[in-house]
Amino acid sequence: MKVSVFRKEHFNAAHRLHNPNWSDKQNEAVFGKCNNYNYHGHNYDLIVKLDGPINPDTGYVFDMKVLSDLIKEHVLNRFDHKNLNLDTDEFKNLIPSAENIAVVIWNILRKEIDLKFDLTIRLYETERNFVEYCGS
Repeated sequence: MKVSVFRKEHFNAAHRLHNPNWSDKQNEAVFGKCNNYNYHGHNYDLIVKLDGPINPDTGYVFDMKVLSDLIKEHVLNRFDHKNLNLDTDEFKNLIPSAENIAVVIWNILRKEIDLKFDLTIRLYETERNFVEYCGS
């Protein structure tokens, strides 16, 4: 029997969607306002989902305080109030789209969470735009 548990966190970050291999005209055509030379920001909502068995000794699938601490230490401290393009190693050579941000977060947390738990990352860039990645 597997049960899903979720932890929701929030961070703010700036980014610019820009492919350095393209012309300014092509970048503007593809990315529009998101290619703003001076960057732009989002209030991201992050939902981390773990699927696993209930531990009979605790009644937990995963200790949510431990999960919260992992997210804060490995994700929020790294990305909150940062310019993803300029302030992070992860996006020096990777376009910080919502899709890529979700994959990067998954890879970071996957190293910290036992493989017996299935991990899914859902990242809301806006209220209506979100992505989900489960490592497949």
